[in-house]
Amino acid sequence: MTDLDIDLVLVPVDGSEESHEAVNYAIALASEYGASVHALYVLDEDVVRAIDHGVVDESEVADDSEAFTDSVARRADAAGVPHSNSIANGFSTSVKTVHPGSVVLDTAEELEADFVVVPREPVSGDPGEGLGKAAEYVLLYASQPVLSV
Repeated sequence: MTDLDIDLVLVPVDGSEESHEAVNYAIALASEYGASVHALYVLDEDVVRAIDHGVVDESEVADDSEAFTDSVARRADAAGVPHSNSIANGFSTSVKTVHPGSVVLDTAEELEADFVVVPREPVSGDPGEGLGKAAEYVLLYASQPVLSV
């Protein structure tokens, strides 16, 4: 049995309670392995469409995602874990193959993440919870080890 060599843990989030739990696991894992954490805030289809149609103010969405990633930063700092974050649309009106799962895996590859912690959410259809459908996709197709919580 070999030890894992983990330098970066990717945790896709969407502001849900399940995302908060996933962040806690990602930080604990990163702390255990001396790694850093990257929180990827994924916007779901409803939010992206609402922004495109002017129904939702993009600055409100930015404020919500910033509040969540600030929470990640506080928890990571408290644990002494280096951290970073980004935001991505988990849906595209022009590219059919863009969905939350593909966005997570593409980001994992771009960042050369060694491990992914994905929140396993019920598919509730609530706006802002775009990772429910992505968890299974990530579990099936990730080239990194994945923890689904």
